[in-house]
Amino acid sequence: MPHFEYKQYTESTVGQETKIEINVLTNLSQISEAEWDSCACPEAKDGRPADPFTTHRFLKALEDSHSVGTGTGWTPHYLQAKQEGKTIGVAPLYGKSHSQGEYIFDHNFAQAYENSGGEYYPKLQMAVPHTPATGRRLLVAPEHVEIARSALVQGAVQLAAEHKLSSLHITFCTQSEAEAGAQMGLHPRKSQQFHWINDGYDSFDDFLANLSSRKRKNIRKERTQAQDFGGDIEILTGDDIQPHHWDAFWTFYQDTGTRKWGTPYLTRQFFNEAQAHLRHDMLLVLAKINCRYVAGALNFIGRDALYGRYWGCVQDFPCLHFELCYYQAIDFAISQRLMRVEAGAQGAHKLARGYLPVVTHSLHWFGDAGFSDAVARYLQAEREAVDDEIDVLTSYGPFKKLEIEEQQ
Repeated sequence: MPHFEYKQYTESTVGQETKIEINVLTNLSQISEAEWDSCACPEAKDGRPADPFTTHRFLKALEDSHSVGTGTGWTPHYLQAKQEGKTIGVAPLYGKSHSQGEYIFDHNFAQAYENSGGEYYPKLQMAVPHTPATGRRLLVAPEHVEIARSALVQGAVQLAAEHKLSSLHITFCTQSEAEAGAQMGLHPRKSQQFHWINDGYDSFDDFLANLSSRKRKNIRKERTQAQDFGGDIEILTGDDIQPHHWDAFWTFYQDTGTRKWGTPYLTRQFFNEAQAHLRHDMLLVLAKINCRYVAGALNFIGRDALYGRYWGCVQDFPCLHFELCYYQAIDFAISQRLMRVEAGAQGAHKLARGYLPVVTHSLHWFGDAGFSDAVARYLQAEREAVDDEIDVLTSYGPFKKLEIEEQQ
């Protein structure tokens, strides 16, 4: 897709024309890591990035491993916004030929659009591929937030309209971006996930003390069962992660991917790229019996959060999934003073293990005015339903409701 420009007026430049240049990049080699990350994670100058998934190194690992690109249904069209030659914003944008690997699904939109005689695919997706984790999608320099956000949204919409694409979707964006996008005319959508929130706990037992007696006993029972699986649990990050660990984890990932998605989204090469460039962003939890790895969970480490991503096993053990994915993640978050654990998509079973429902956000634009109006009405009803569901689920959470419960 070609390079293009557009012009924009803002309140801060009344009477003056502000020209923003939008470049469409087909691969991340066209922009330096420093230039991309100056917008994606400026806070990383003094520590970890808030969001490990929008860094240049993560997105390039997807690209270099052929987990996105030709044949995957994820075709890179990254946006770069420049003002007077300086990059003020970037965005991970992809052309999509299907709706897989998104986790805020639009299959019902696609079916309705095609039933009405339109072609839903290709579409544009502003997202981190295969990654249901909330983070900024409009990656803007801190001193240019308003103008760069507007430029990236208008640029993406213009790109979709000029190429007669059905739609643009900005998924797992922040609440602030959702509110700004709605003001720009995009349709906001709500979904929900389960997150564990660190209420200043000093230990796992400190966390358990906040639960109802029954839930507390159940978690202790599950941890005991899991840890009696007959082997050892290894907690690995950074240079402790070695290539042979990825050999084991690839087997786990393939098994889970085949059962859940039919075909795993990530290639084997992605884990080689992870070893080379991402291991300091990762927490790998592995279960081993007699020198043989039998199960594992992969997490990514952000500045304030731990992100649970993948799990797999070659042998079933009671409660080992809960231990490796949820309880070990909580242990790590407490030890590192992280504010939360995001446990990924779906899974109401997480509720009983201390993970509460939270809202996730997305934004949607459709080129067909009539279809756009119909979607707007649908999303209004859906947002109300999601709010109601979160209220109900929260009421069934494991935390103490009344002090008297402990006395019964």
